[in-house]
Amino acid sequence: MTWQVLVHGPLARLDERVSRSLVDSVPRSLSELAADLGNMTVALPVLACAMAYAVWRGRRLAALYAGLAMALVPLLVIPLKEWTARPGPLEPWAAGYYPSGHTATAMVAYFGAAFLVSNHLVPVAAALTALTGTGLILRGYHWPLDVLASVALCLPLLRWPVYAARYGRPAPDARQEEGA
Repeated sequence: MTWQVLVHGPLARLDERVSRSLVDSVPRSLSELAADLGNMTVALPVLACAMAYAVWRGRRLAALYAGLAMALVPLLVIPLKEWTARPGPLEPWAAGYYPSGHTATAMVAYFGAAFLVSNHLVPVAAALTALTGTGLILRGYHWPLDVLASVALCLPLLRWPVYAARYGRPAPDARQEEGA
């Protein structure tokens, strides 16, 4: 994807055509509301509450991994934005739209929170991330490839919270023996 954006290849041109057909296809108030789910002022408090809950439940390492994953988001996204200097769908004079920082923030915050609180919340995290990306595209804040690139970029970051959620808890038998 990045190569296609850099050379303005066929995939990037298709991306731009698709985006033009989607922008403002729903009321702006709805697309803005969905896009706002990726704002740091919305997503970070969700993750912070989940981290506090995990610490309270004795899962400090899991909370640390989720926090580290979120701290890495700007370290990965900002250099790519600077390097690609992709203009925005509605602001061709501006640059720095690839990849989407809002999508990356939403994905890491909501999935990190889900892994810390309950794996049953993973579908909610997926829905919130999808709503964020969809809102960004429909509002014209980002091209579809910007959103997809952020998802691909953040998948490895979620490995830490997944690992901590899966292996950071005592086995069910061990908990029963501790209580006995």
